[in-house]
Amino acid sequence: MSIRQHDFTIERRFRQTPAQAFRAFADPELKQRWFGVPEGWTDANWELDFRVGGSEVSVGRDPRGVLHEFRSRYHDIVDGERIVFAYDLLLDGRLISVSLTTVEVRPDGDGTRLVFTEHGAFFDDLEDPAEREHGTGLLLDGLAAFLGDQVAA
Repeated sequence: MSIRQHDFTIERRFRQTPAQAFRAFADPELKQRWFGVPEGWTDANWELDFRVGGSEVSVGRDPRGVLHEFRSRYHDIVDGERIVFAYDLLLDGRLISVSLTTVEVRPDGDGTRLVFTEHGAFFDDLEDPAEREHGTGLLLDGLAAFLGDQVAA
């Protein structure tokens, strides 16, 4: 049994206003389009209750048959500015990590600077923390593309 700690911060700049960028996290219809279960996965379930004390769940089985579960709880939300949540990741029902995450949405010129910070505990070498950081960067790149394509600046 082992545990590894890993912290990282990723920043992205968007053309959209802070309110528009924040809405991509808060509005269930928008968030599902960039964060929901990937196409081609089965047994998919995604739910968002975006409020302090609310939760988000994303569950799906990848093409190899592995069940992925993301389960979060919102601890702090300041509309248009900040989101703080904790989340568990499970593979086939086995807990692989627990993270505390902050998302800061800041004005930056005529656009937005998003600052995503994660403090993670990774269990039993079931996931490489550097892969999580890389994957989160790809997810935020996907958010940037979604905002650029779907939300008018």
